[in-house]
Amino acid sequence: MLALSPTAAETSEAPAEPTCSPYLRPTRSEAEAAVRTLIGWAGDDPRREGLRATPDRVVRAYEEWFAGYDQDPTGILERTFGEVAGYNEMVLLRDIPVESVCEHHMAAIRGVAHVAYLPRERVVGISKLARLVDAYARRLQIQERLTAEIADELERTLRPRGVAVVIEATHECMSSRGVRKHGAMLMTRRFTGVFESGQGRREVLAALAG
Repeated sequence: MLALSPTAAETSEAPAEPTCSPYLRPTRSEAEAAVRTLIGWAGDDPRREGLRATPDRVVRAYEEWFAGYDQDPTGILERTFGEVAGYNEMVLLRDIPVESVCEHHMAAIRGVAHVAYLPRERVVGISKLARLVDAYARRLQIQERLTAEIADELERTLRPRGVAVVIEATHECMSSRGVRKHGAMLMTRRFTGVFESGQGRREVLAALAG
């Protein structure tokens, strides 16, 4: 009688999960070739005089738009200051410009971020708050995740008594295509610690509205 090998269902071991090979970042020349392909697919000739240098320009623009992938958000907040003369009130930086790109349609996201925290012992330079916003914004994003990432990094690195991040932005994936609704503003919020509820939440909301 033939001895049949047991099936996966007859054994206690689950089938091996398929493994994904590590992602390899394309070369610059491959990126430029991809732009030429998109130009051709759109209906134009990438060899045309006005378009010959476009692939290089697009790649250079991508280096700026997506510079956040090469930045370390934790490193941005490494240097803090303890000589604050006993300051123990909220620190709020309002209207930080936000420029990002929607990961679903690769259309622009533009707006402002308001970042607040209640220090425990140390504070960080205000320019670092703006740089932190940029480090996460200059990536393919959705606004909800962007809001959470900024707040969570502040919480993790500074360990303050509370963090509040509010982003208000327009999305060209909604205004330039699809429903084509211009002027619609999306607001997202992330509150932690003393700002989650009660008096702390009321104070930070009042400061943001002021």
